[in-house]
Amino acid sequence: MNINGYTRLAAVVANPIKHSNSPFIHNMAFEMTEVNGVYLAFEIENNNLAQIIENIKTMDMYGINLSMPFKKEAVKYVDELTPVAELIGAINTIALKEDGSLLGHSTDGSGFFNSLENYQVEDQTISILGGGGAALAIIAEACVQKANKVFVFNRKSANYPILQEKLNKISKASGVEIILQDLADEEKIQDSVNESNLLINATSIGMKDKSMPVDANLRLSGGIVVADIIYQPAETEFLKWAKSQNVRTINGLGMLVYQAAESFELWTEKKMPAQTIKEALERKIYETRS
Repeated sequence: MNINGYTRLAAVVANPIKHSNSPFIHNMAFEMTEVNGVYLAFEIENNNLAQIIENIKTMDMYGINLSMPFKKEAVKYVDELTPVAELIGAINTIALKEDGSLLGHSTDGSGFFNSLENYQVEDQTISILGGGGAALAIIAEACVQKANKVFVFNRKSANYPILQEKLNKISKASGVEIILQDLADEEKIQDSVNESNLLINATSIGMKDKSMPVDANLRLSGGIVVADIIYQPAETEFLKWAKSQNVRTINGLGMLVYQAAESFELWTEKKMPAQTIKEALERKIYETRS
């Protein structure tokens, strides 16, 4: 990488963020596409967010990615939102436009669906486990891409009515039916999965142990695709369980790379060689630990 006076900066901003694989992904993309850029990770405190975003303009940066805890807070500092960002009220990407304004976008949902290798969202019925930020981004993107229906399963808690309100907003704006149900209701999960051709785990269950977000007695139809947004471990208990029923399974590494690819294209107008970078990242994460 040849850094000189013409090199432009991009970055990921979060706290914590030093563990991030985003610099690996984007710097490899800059090198492979011969774009004169460099990508760094900035770990900042909450009270520095406004200044960091203002620096995108001041320093003529490509833009930044955002992770927790800044995805919602950053919305008030941009000039324009994409439709999916408007729906969920959160962003993970800011791009500096030619007119000097800042565009806020969420690439999590589109990155997820792009990682599914030619899966067509339109007119499909989808079941998703979880109601957090990643789940909402996927749900909103499914609605923007005109899914037929989306079943959402989440544990009943004090936040359950708040989630229902958010889903009602997305449903009303998109015209797509979204049905929220209790994650503990095994019968409703089975009925919804029978109707779906995609089942997604968008919870963190299975990231740190061998727990499962659904009961192991749930039966899967042969045509369903089962995806987990977790990529460490590479194969969660959820995916092992799905694979034992002879269905196609996908982990979250592709989502990580393809959401980055959309940010990269928004900044540079260049296509990221996502599949090549995904294979390199797989070697970095998995092969070095085996």
